[in-house]
Amino acid sequence: MARATNSPASRKRHKKVLKYAKGYFGNKSKLFRYAKEAVQHAWQYAYQDRKKKKGNWRGLWIVRLNAACRGAGISYSRFVEGLKAAKVELDRRVLADLAVRDEVAFNSLVTLAREALKEKAAAAKS
Repeated sequence: MARATNSPASRKRHKKVLKYAKGYFGNKSKLFRYAKEAVQHAWQYAYQDRKKKKGNWRGLWIVRLNAACRGAGISYSRFVEGLKAAKVELDRRVLADLAVRDEVAFNSLVTLAREALKEKAAAAKS
């Protein structure tokens, strides 16, 4: 009596993994054992990088905001502090978009932030 190998299911599983590993270099695209490991690592990296992408975008927005703020004569941190004091609740994505596309609106926000900082300083003195 021959041993049961569950051959159709195993073959299907192996083919599926090898399909995912198509385009990988060398054994990683040809042999199941190595392909399985490579695919698992690829999925881990994909998961991690989907999370990292959000931080990367935020970093880009901050860089753009900082450049626009410096051009308007204020530092990024003072600008954000001023917006918080003025109770402006725009996120960095929207602010960066304004800085790039609508300079007039961004400059009015800078003015608003400056005024809020002056009021905050005056309130702290008294």
